[in-house]
Amino acid sequence: MNLTVNGAPHTFNGTTVTDLVAELNLTGRRLAVEVNREIVPKSEHDTHTLREGDTVEVVHAIGGG
Repeated sequence: MNLTVNGAPHTFNGTTVTDLVAELNLTGRRLAVEVNREIVPKSEHDTHTLREGDTVEVVHAIGGG
């Protein structure tokens, strides 16, 4: 399916947010995921199904001071 990920076209072969995070090699990192301008809680990454044309933003949490 075709998605927009962080403003760029992306062809995706999975179904869930967890699948996308794995495909982007971001597993194990602290991040926030937004799908169509709605935050998807980490507890729902396994069950939130992505659909053709969705717009996804992935933001990395970076510690600092």
